[in-house]
Amino acid sequence: MGRVDLVGAGPGDPELLTLKAWRLINEADTIVYDALVSRELLDGITGQPELIYVGKRMGDHSATQDEICSIMVHLALEGKHVVRLKGGDPLVFGRLGEELDALHCENIPYSIVPGITAASGCAASLGFPLTERGKSTRLRLITAQFSKTREIDWCNLARTDETLVFYMGVSKAAMISKELIKAGLPEDYPVLIVENGTHKEQRATETTLSQMTQAINLNQVKAPALIYVGQVVTGARERAQSGVKAITV
Repeated sequence: MGRVDLVGAGPGDPELLTLKAWRLINEADTIVYDALVSRELLDGITGQPELIYVGKRMGDHSATQDEICSIMVHLALEGKHVVRLKGGDPLVFGRLGEELDALHCENIPYSIVPGITAASGCAASLGFPLTERGKSTRLRLITAQFSKTREIDWCNLARTDETLVFYMGVSKAAMISKELIKAGLPEDYPVLIVENGTHKEQRATETTLSQMTQAINLNQVKAPALIYVGQVVTGARERAQSGVKAITV
């Protein structure tokens, strides 16, 4: 019997990996990896694992979730040490439950190694907090790929004392903007869109809730990107205007 380690690759910058994640990656026989795992990380691996790409982009899935589960199980039953490498943190919108269920069904040993989720990584790279006393006392991470069978309580999201971070939201920006304004947030409420967060090609676009869709189209923002909605973004703008900026080290 082999084993499977479900490992978070972080938001893009390979130096944001945990030591445990890096050790397991280099010990693995096989790495089953997602689209958001950076090429720089894969090129730096010191071992010689078999690399199996199972990435998913909108409209372009190299493997279904059932196929991914089957690949992991099959390799582990062959006695392989498998690392299932996911972008960000596997515990945040990583479909971790489905993969754990598949491993449980076959009694395959596993471990979970959390990673830095994109919301934290991008905020750090741009130099602003996700929560701040007097501005934002709560943080919500929200997938914009909403279930068709579940209603979204937009009124509950439309608060001025918290930070919202929408994952996978570029294609749903118009709906997010419309519904949050309809639920009570001001049209000029601050928004920050971060594309390719923590990568060398990272790009941040500052806008407002009513202008969010226009900003995405004008700047040709492409996935992967995060949408931050909240007063902490205003703080980021103020600090940037002061001339003191976060730097990449």
